[in-house]
Amino acid sequence: MTLRLRTKAWKRVVDAFIDEGVESGALMVHDRKDLGETILEEKHKLVTRVIFLLNITKVGENACYYAVDLVVVDISDGVVRISKSAFGACKSLTTVSFPTTLTKIDNFAFESCWSLENVDLLHTNRQGLGSYAFYYCRELKSMMIPDSLQTLGDDVFYGCSKLIPSSIDVNEDDDAVVAHLRSSKLMNHLSQLYIKTSYFYP
Repeated sequence: MTLRLRTKAWKRVVDAFIDEGVESGALMVHDRKDLGETILEEKHKLVTRVIFLLNITKVGENACYYAVDLVVVDISDGVVRISKSAFGACKSLTTVSFPTTLTKIDNFAFESCWSLENVDLLHTNRQGLGSYAFYYCRELKSMMIPDSLQTLGDDVFYGCSKLIPSSIDVNEDDDAVVAHLRSSKLMNHLSQLYIKTSYFYP
């Protein structure tokens, strides 16, 4: 079955497929290097899974905004950026598979994803995390990030009531790493922060 989904970015249609042989309600998006805005329209709210296939490098603004029935998102390698509000207000979203190629998550990208509990970005190359990226993800309990993270926006985890500040053990001999962690806004928001780096795993 083929769905014709209109985007604001190009004012034309994007081809997407529901593969009923894989899973009922699975939307498979493919063959666009830069995925435009709002791929899920009002009539597609019953989609429970979105699979971003190869040949996509960016998930556009509001791509799946307020897709209230969306539970699972699979993003294939090749995507380097998740744009503003791409998955905002996806209140049933529990699972996101991030690509190793990902470098940036923009502002409000996952805000108000009330059912999201764990975020694992260890295998990504993420360098930036936008302001309010996980704003009011009230069930979020743990965040796993790579040591490639360079920039952190404002109030990334504001309203994430299950994330409680805790200390991080680091190699005290590395003054630069210690200073960065102590000054990081992450320390004010996270209860479980895992950073994969040679400093912690000699």
